[in-house]
Amino acid sequence: MLDAKHIEALKEIVGQENVYSDKAHLIAYSYDATRTRFQPDAVVFPRDEKDVSEILKYCNTHRIIITPRGAGSGFTGGALPTQGGITLAMEKHMNKILEIDMENMVAVVQPGVINMDLQKAVEAVGLFYPPDPASEQYSSLGGNVSENAGGMRAAKYGITKDYVMALRAVRPNGDIIRAGKRTIKDVAGYNIAGILIASEGTLAVLTEITLKLIPKPKFTKAYMGIFPSVEAAMNAVFKSLAAGANPVAMEFLDSLVVHAVKEKLGVDLPEEAGALLIGDVDGNVEQEVSFQLEILERSFKENGAQEFVVAHDAAKREELWYARRNASPSITIFGNKKLNEDISVPRSMLPKALTRIYAVGNKYGFKVPCFGHAGDGNIHVNVMLDNPDEELLEKGHHAIQEIFELVVEMGGTLSGEHGIGTSKAPFMNIAFNEQELALFKDIKNAFDPNNILNPGKMGLPN
Repeated sequence: MLDAKHIEALKEIVGQENVYSDKAHLIAYSYDATRTRFQPDAVVFPRDEKDVSEILKYCNTHRIIITPRGAGSGFTGGALPTQGGITLAMEKHMNKILEIDMENMVAVVQPGVINMDLQKAVEAVGLFYPPDPASEQYSSLGGNVSENAGGMRAAKYGITKDYVMALRAVRPNGDIIRAGKRTIKDVAGYNIAGILIASEGTLAVLTEITLKLIPKPKFTKAYMGIFPSVEAAMNAVFKSLAAGANPVAMEFLDSLVVHAVKEKLGVDLPEEAGALLIGDVDGNVEQEVSFQLEILERSFKENGAQEFVVAHDAAKREELWYARRNASPSITIFGNKKLNEDISVPRSMLPKALTRIYAVGNKYGFKVPCFGHAGDGNIHVNVMLDNPDEELLEKGHHAIQEIFELVVEMGGTLSGEHGIGTSKAPFMNIAFNEQELALFKDIKNAFDPNNILNPGKMGLPN
């Protein structure tokens, strides 16, 4: 428990109305999308960067653990206060779009801004912020940066790190630092912004983010390729991209997911499909969109597609994307416990990776529905367990470990967008050698020698 004198000191910094230690707040801030629970000792809402600095300075002096938190929508436990202390919640006050610079095409935001709110604001003036995690309706941009979130448009436009131009952040000792510039080019000094991206709040607390924007494309159409097998679909992914296709998104649903979406939501998807590829193409002239669709159709059919469907109206496009967006909740028909991993492999390895992943599922007797961002090699692998006891859960974790091992063997990674947090921390030694893990600890120690910021995440020491 946090001593009452510390609660009072924090109230002096941010005001009594911004510090809570009552049961309701502690429960509300005890979990994220993993549904694992760890209660903090207090929840603190900083009003501005100065508050953040004073809070960190005080907590560093008194060795009080701090867990930064955005919307709590993460899937790996990055915002869980596993060792108590205070949760530093950014959504109440630090949630403003500070600037949309039309001339330089950048936006300056506070970390509590919701992703979709920024998208709507910039699209209203003809600009575009592409990163679109599935949680875009409620995830915060500070959390997106801290986890380096991806999204469905990553196949063409990249992920969060590709749009972060500069950051302001506060180190654990209270020092305020700037990392990066509003300029397109900046090669002066170490890339500190690059180090802070995906650091999961373990190095510093983000207080301001400068993001690159691009012009909004004028035309968009959706497509669907229907394939007899996963292998055919995965071959079509990398071969169509190598042939010159440049889709905004190329999303994958296997036959288990197709069945689940049809059964649970009644969406009209082809029952006979072994796999589907769903996506968008865009451009500033209609001929550009048509050209991209022609490349995709030709390449898909060369790789065994049974049918290529184009959504010529908004209703059909929305139907296709509704199926994709609801893949995750639909697969609960196969079990009420989902071990959800977001592995990523080089695109050319997708056919082999999926074949071996399904083999692991068969070995353990688990259904493993897969879906995700095939266009950038990032697949959501779901080991489904029904009412698992401790023994079945352990088998599930063994299956996940085997999947991680085969993915890393193929040149892939443990996480394409969800981060490491607590849930993947035990597997970090699969992806990194002893020297690399030691370097991570050295970086952590350089920023946070007293280990007060989000300890125990990413495989770092508690």
